[in-house]
Amino acid sequence: MRIRGRRTKSIFVKFSVSFLLVGLIPLLALSFFSVKTFSGYVERYTTSNLQQMVLYMSYNLNSAFNQYNEVSKLMYTGRYEGFIESYSQNQTQNVNVLEQINSIPIDSFLKTVLFSDPYISGVQFIRSSDGKIYYQERGNRSLNSETVPDEEWLAKMAEDPSKVAIFPAHMDSYFYGSGRQVFTIGRSLIDTSGRVTKEPKVVGTLFLDIDTSLFQQFFRELSLGEKDELYLLDGEGRTYFSNQPASAGLLTPKLRENDEMIVLSEKVPFLNGQVIAKVHRGSLFEQLLSARATVYLAIMICALVMIVMGAWFSRRLAAPIRELIKQMAVVESGKLDIQLTVNSNDEMGRLAHGFNRMVERLRIYIDEAYVAQIKQKQTELSALKSQIRPHYLYNTLEVIRMNAVDKEAGEVADMILALSNELKYVIDYGEERVSIASELAHLQNYFYIISVRYENRFELKLDIAPNINMEWPILKLSLQPIVENAVQHGLRQQGKGTVGITIERRDQVLAVTIYDDGIGMNRDNLARINSILDNAEAPSKNVGLKNVHERIRSSFGEEFGLSVSSREYIGTSITLTFPVINE
Repeated sequence: MRIRGRRTKSIFVKFSVSFLLVGLIPLLALSFFSVKTFSGYVERYTTSNLQQMVLYMSYNLNSAFNQYNEVSKLMYTGRYEGFIESYSQNQTQNVNVLEQINSIPIDSFLKTVLFSDPYISGVQFIRSSDGKIYYQERGNRSLNSETVPDEEWLAKMAEDPSKVAIFPAHMDSYFYGSGRQVFTIGRSLIDTSGRVTKEPKVVGTLFLDIDTSLFQQFFRELSLGEKDELYLLDGEGRTYFSNQPASAGLLTPKLRENDEMIVLSEKVPFLNGQVIAKVHRGSLFEQLLSARATVYLAIMICALVMIVMGAWFSRRLAAPIRELIKQMAVVESGKLDIQLTVNSNDEMGRLAHGFNRMVERLRIYIDEAYVAQIKQKQTELSALKSQIRPHYLYNTLEVIRMNAVDKEAGEVADMILALSNELKYVIDYGEERVSIASELAHLQNYFYIISVRYENRFELKLDIAPNINMEWPILKLSLQPIVENAVQHGLRQQGKGTVGITIERRDQVLAVTIYDDGIGMNRDNLARINSILDNAEAPSKNVGLKNVHERIRSSFGEEFGLSVSSREYIGTSITLTFPVINE
């Protein structure tokens, strides 16, 4: 019980549980969310695609009805209900006496209409005066006039003779030996010659039998399954065509979407009706459901593998660390002659190897403790000596200066004082940043020695703006190399001149400009120097300029540094920029 309690408090058990929770919870959550999102997207995309196909099919059906409507209009040559008049004929005489339509024999006209479209399987023309039936059939089959539902068709046509009529799908069994399923389009031939009467004068009626295979080519694009239903309805809800048997001509109940079926519909303007597709969800998303089940199975397998790997990893990681803890307790007791066995080259093996080296070095350290203390004393003495040497140099220069004063050599004494101050400023290994006042004091000491050396032919001018705080920090030894370049390369070649320094504040930028009225530089040399300053890796003979530029950027940032401008025979101007630091 005690061992079990100790193991439950072990960090490895906690780590394993945390590893499993951190791994499993996001895996399960992300997997279920991804599957749900993907399934929803696929369902929406599939449904939208199917809706587009139904829309396309309704457009094709409407176009087909309009096409056959135009075919039925071939009978007209006069004006009636908006039809364009080309020439006027007495259709009553043509049909009843001459047995022709538009100056063409009725049989020839029917044959022309029959072969004007491949889906027209039969054409009939019923003369109104005596009920005589003229017909043409694509297979030259005979007509059984007794089985033709002409009374039913003509009764419906009589309700509005000026409009085309469409009759639901039926079998054309009135042709001997034919078993085709067709739908029929009817149009009345109205005599428009003579006086317009209140009731249209119908001289005959044309019926076109259209093979329903026309619909099949459109419906085939939907790839409907056995459980899917398709209906072509008129405005009153009667079925013109359906893939369900014994439904043509019947009222179709309202189709509503449910968990098992998806109902999609689009209008067919010619029929004032609609086409409705009722698609079975299970058949439509069968592959999606299979993929979803596969993903869930993969998730369960991954979770099981993660649990097994977590347990195995915990046991493998815990065993060598427990051994290490045991040996550390031995080392704490003061026994340093133990060694762990290294069984692998992984992190645990390197940890055991490091433990062995630590114990060995600890033993060596104890043996060499006194030697280290002696070396520390020697280091302290060396540090004291390095501090004594500069003071000795300062004291020697002071003795020489006092001797020059005693001998009334004032200029020599002043030069020694300036040199001593310079050495103190340069050798002092203090802060990298100094105040503006300290840097200018060092620069004045340097320029004093330069002016004495060159017989006062060079002059230094300072122009400091009133809003400048002399305690603001700048980079130590940043101005002297620039002034030295101005004297050596700008003024010395012409014999005399002036070096000017202006200090001003530009918002949060401190700008120090060092200029001279020396010989200046041509454009090529100026471009070369600016290119060297911009490229940190470019070698340069102008070590002073580049050194100052790189030191400023390293200390204050890339936006600060040094810029050079010059004109030949006029002079050179170098601007150094620093941030304004008030602390």
